[in-house]
Amino acid sequence: MQAHREQSMAGPGASVRGSGSGLESHSAGVQVLGLAVFLAASALVSWLGAIATLNNVNGWYVAADKAPWSPPNWVFGPVWTLLYTAMAVAAWLVWRRRAERSTPALVAYGIQLLLNLLWTPVFFGLYPVMGTAALWLGFAVIIALIVAVTVTVLFFGPISRAAGLLLLPYVSWLVFAASLNLWAALYN
Repeated sequence: MQAHREQSMAGPGASVRGSGSGLESHSAGVQVLGLAVFLAASALVSWLGAIATLNNVNGWYVAADKAPWSPPNWVFGPVWTLLYTAMAVAAWLVWRRRAERSTPALVAYGIQLLLNLLWTPVFFGLYPVMGTAALWLGFAVIIALIVAVTVTVLFFGPISRAAGLLLLPYVSWLVFAASLNLWAALYN
């Protein structure tokens, strides 16, 4: 409480050194660079996933039996763009706080990002090789991803409420995507 009051009295952007508050600030240039790095990491995962998707979404997936609630393919690009941007901003908010628990929170974030990267090539890329087994493997990956993102939300929330809240639409979308994945595994 004292550190918060000292921070408020010192003014915006001021640093309260030695308070243990986690509010030590980065310079503006480092802040911008940090945000750029998180956005670039999300963009890389998005781009790599798009490669696996584009090579197969107009292939085997066209004739696949899809869930009746499956949106048109054009919906996925804009939704994922928003989600990847929100993910990057959330991670940046946690990183910039430099809180005591930021490192494990960002490790959890990295794990979920890797699982996110894994799902698309498993679901779309392995189907032509493995058939339905790839869809079930994709379902296992997306369930692990939902768990990892939920853990990330639980880590992010106490550090930055906004960061935790920014990931909630992502969790919701993953649950929706898991339902589409499950349907595909059951009916293809």
